[in-house]
Amino acid sequence: QVQLVESGGGLVQPGGSLRLSCAASGFTFSNHYMTWYRQPPGKQRELVAGISMGGRTNYPDSVKGRFTISRDNAKNTLYLQMNSLKPEDTAAYYCNTVSRSVAYWGQGTQVTVSS
Repeated sequence: QVQLVESGGGLVQPGGSLRLSCAASGFTFSNHYMTWYRQPPGKQRELVAGISMGGRTNYPDSVKGRFTISRDNAKNTLYLQMNSLKPEDTAAYYCNTVSRSVAYWGQGTQVTVSS
């Protein structure tokens, strides 16, 4: 079965960096578009970054230039490098893919940006 397991979250000061990882299994990782979403407290889940099978990336303006999504198909792992973090980046971060019309989510990893 499809499994997505996020890790790498934590508490970081404003201006700091974190690298999130998402270990994928149960599907052909290299053949799937992968995304990161986040859900701030009391708000809706929002797209943070996406990456195609060929490595083309997509970001909303809110994180463009600060976040970088990447993938290692040999390790079946998705990454999100987050730099210049701001308090408004505080959220639970989720890895996501769609396989055979079914959306799959990991359990999430919490990122808290605070001094």
